[in-house]
Parts: sequence; C-alpha cells; structure tokens
Amino acid sequence: MIDALPRRALRGLPLVLIPVLLLASTYPGQYRVPAHYWILALTAGVVILAGARRPLATSLVLSALAVPMLRTPAWGVSGLVPYLGAVALVDVLARTHRTSTVWVATAGWTAAVVLGRVGLHDTSIGRASTVVEAAAYVGLPLLLGLYLRGQRDLAENLRMRAAEAEARTRLDERAALARELHDVVAHHIASIILRISVAGHVVRTADPRLVAVLDDVRATAADALADIRGLLAALRDPAFGTVALVDADSVDTEIAAVLARTRAAGFTVDAAITTDLGGLDAITRLTLLRLIQESLTNVMKHADPAVPVRVSIDGRDGGLAIDIVSGGHAPATVAGHGIVGMRERAALAGGTVSAGPDGRHWTVRARLPGRPRDEELA
Repeated sequence: MIDALPRRALRGLPLVLIPVLLLASTYPGQYRVPAHYWILALTAGVVILAGARRPLATSLVLSALAVPMLRTPAWGVSGLVPYLGAVALVDVLARTHRTSTVWVATAGWTAAVVLGRVGLHDTSIGRASTVVEAAAYVGLPLLLGLYLRGQRDLAENLRMRAAEAEARTRLDERAALARELHDVVAHHIASIILRISVAGHVVRTADPRLVAVLDDVRATAADALADIRGLLAALRDPAFGTVALVDADSVDTEIAAVLARTRAAGFTVDAAITTDLGGLDAITRLTLLRLIQESLTNVMKHADPAVPVRVSIDGRDGGLAIDIVSGGHAPATVAGHGIVGMRERAALAGGTVSAGPDGRHWTVRARLPGRPRDEELA
C-alpha cells in the first residue's frame, strides 16, 4: 500500500504538469498553443492514468493522440507533451514479457512518430531526418524499457531467493527441533512407559491402588508420547504449516464456540458429539477443530439458512467420524482452497475428507484415526 501511493502520484503528475507546460508556451501574438492542442494534451494526461491497468491500450491511444500534436506547431515546452507515447511504450516494455504486446506497442509508437514528423523537414533531408528521429524516439524508449524490465525481473528473482532461503531456514529449524524431541524427550518417555509396564507386571498382585496408580501413570505417559510423535510428524512435514496446539480440556469449548458463531449467523445447528474429544492426541484434536471451523465457515458463506445444519462427531472403528450436512447445492467455489486444505490437513493426520452434494444437501465427511495403541507406543 505504501509503494502504491508514489506510483499513483507519478501517474497523475503529467495531468498536473501539462497545463503548466501549455501555459508556459503561450505568448502574446501568434506564439500561443492552439485550442485543439490543449484538448489533445489534456486528454493524453487523463489517458496515461489508465496505464497501470491497461498498458497496451494506453500506449496505443497515446500514440494516436501524438500524431496530430506532432503535426501542430506548438511553441516551447508544450512540444514535449506528445512524447507521453514514448513513456507509455517504456511502461509496456517494463511490465510484460509477451513478444506480441511489445511488437504492437512499438509499431504503434513508431507509426505515430513517422506520421507525425514526415513532411515537416526540408525536402532535401526530410526522409533522412524522419528516419533518424524515428530511430531515436523509438530506440531510446525500447532500451530504457528493456533495462527497467530486467531490473524488475532481477528484483523479483532476489525476492524469491530470499523467500526460499527463509523457508529452508525454517525447515532446518523445524527438523532440528524434531530431532531433539525424538532423540531426547520421546526416547525418555518411551523408556518410562516400558519401565512402568514392567513395574505393573511385578506388583500386579500387590495393593490394587498401587496398580491403579501405575496404570494411570503409564496411560498419561502414553498420551504424552502420542502427542510428541504427532508433533514430530507435523514438524517434519512442511505442508502442515505452523503447528498451533489445542489443549485437551479446551477442544470442547473451541468447538462449542464455532457452533455458537454459526447459530449467531442465523443458522439452526443440531450438534451430536458422542465421544470424548479430550482423549484425542494433539494432532487429531487440532485437525478436528480446523475441519469443523472450515466446514462451518463454508456453511455460513454458501448454505441455505432455512435448512438446519447437522454436525455429528462420533467414535467409530477406533477413530473419529465427522459428518456435517447443510442445505443448498454445491457452491461455485467448492473446489477452492478450503476443501483442498481440509483434505491435506486430514491426510497429514492419517485421515480422509470427502465433500459433495447429497441430494438437496451438501455433506462433508471426515474420518480421522484414533490414538495409537499402547503396544505401538512402547
């Protein structure tokens, strides 16, 4: 936004300078700028404002306006106004790599220079002067435009390299953190689980309260190890993006807040949550919350508020089954980034997402795996 303001100011500068140039070229007597020249010049100043959006069209229009201005005997600095066509040609060259666009803009300005200057010189050197002028007035903008385009490409290339270097640095940092978690924390927790398991077998016939405590400690350690392994998978996969944790105690609250926002938007939401969400590992909790958020956001954007929305979260086959059914037909943007992102996120958590029309409704179905079994963790 900050860079856009100076660019707009530069494009509006000719519209401010043109009247000054025309007034400075007006003298008593015959040395005055004709009225039609004023009209053409001010029109050129307005046209150049459109160069940011339509550079080729702007160049061609300015070239056409330049022909009658070049053939009009305008005095003093007012004669600079027709060469806004050269400025527009530079703008086209700096903005595009399309050869056809460059050729059309160049041909338009070349024709303007030739038609505007031919026949205005002494007959003995008229043709030669016209050729020299055309070469100068067209060649210099071409060189300047190509130079500016090269500088622009270089700057873009440097920005891309900087972004890639920053991304590689972040990946290296994530990989280093993942190695530390695996080599230190995960190893020690796995060792703790193994030792508690051995202790549980040894004292199995002892006080039941002691056995219950050991089982609880082992289960807690297993949960921690499952969370760490999920985080390791996320840290090692750059497609997962920034990992934001959701506490086990707050996942129900977060989902309830999403449901409340949907109801506040005028939708009737029937929610059925028949499983303990707090017992999920960290990655599954996060994935579940993001799927619910994205799905209900799409509901608020595209669904029919008159049709109730059904949200179902059920424990099934050792995992989670999430179904979200809303009214209305498939939105035009159904294949957009939202559903693609949900599929990618679910795949990273080991699950699947499908979305599509189901009769007169739109249904999102997600399946997420459950917590790893204890024998896998040990």
